[in-house]
Amino acid sequence: MTTTASTPTLAVQPITGALGAEVRGIDLATLDDAAFAEINLLLLEHLVLFFPDQQLTPDEHRAFAIRFGEPEIHPFIPKLDDDHQEIVVLDSDKGAKADVWHTDVTFSATPPKCSILKMVTSPPFGGDTMWTNQYLAYEALSAPMRDLVAGLTAVHTGWPFGHPELATEHPAVREHPETGRRCLFVNRQFTSHFPQLRRSESDALLGYLCTFSEQPQFTVRYRWSEGTIGIWDNRCTQHHAVNDYDDRRVIHRVTILGDAPTGPAPRWEHYEATRGGAAEMLAMLGGGEMTP
Repeated sequence: MTTTASTPTLAVQPITGALGAEVRGIDLATLDDAAFAEINLLLLEHLVLFFPDQQLTPDEHRAFAIRFGEPEIHPFIPKLDDDHQEIVVLDSDKGAKADVWHTDVTFSATPPKCSILKMVTSPPFGGDTMWTNQYLAYEALSAPMRDLVAGLTAVHTGWPFGHPELATEHPAVREHPETGRRCLFVNRQFTSHFPQLRRSESDALLGYLCTFSEQPQFTVRYRWSEGTIGIWDNRCTQHHAVNDYDDRRVIHRVTILGDAPTGPAPRWEHYEATRGGAAEMLAMLGGGEMTP
């Protein structure tokens, strides 16, 4: 519920030249509409925001998160409790270590808009998270490469969750629904292939784009403290939880539902739909089915 507290002056400290900012001087539990609007603009500018020393209760965490939109009820990740189905618990003692670059749930037809994370238990050292700016990754490609990728789609699957049948096709270059900027929209964890290409070509291009987008000049790395709230725009970033710790690490996260990605129209039909593509596929698979 919106309070009538006066809008504070925010202290915003960018972390790197690529993305990320730390924000102080505000209590996320008592935001008025003007303060929330300012936070939303900061998120569009910096892509990932960090708010130290918040210590939100579960009710406050949920109330703040749903100001961004409708929360996801994740089908596979454990929940905080029956009264907080929107809050998922990622506990390293139970195997929750997302140590591969990814954009969340891109196998969905409508991948998440953003996530609002609370650091509950942080190891004494290690356990940082990194993000990469997919606007910059796309813009830094050579003009011929940008032209090629903008003409492709990419297939994303849920096989890392044990559900390869969950799959969808998105533009390989996404146009952000609020800023209008183009960004690269593929990732190591969920992207399977570019259906317009031969599989060998697709594997080579996907590997190149993932490696390219993970370069240090596109990234930020953040050292957590307990009680910090982190928010990232899932539409134009990837992230990676660094697995360099042994002590317990626990986070609570609310994810906000997004929309269907849009981008440039594909310029070629699926390769397997062509005569040569079908013949090659049959030869490769021996009559079997293709797997991601």
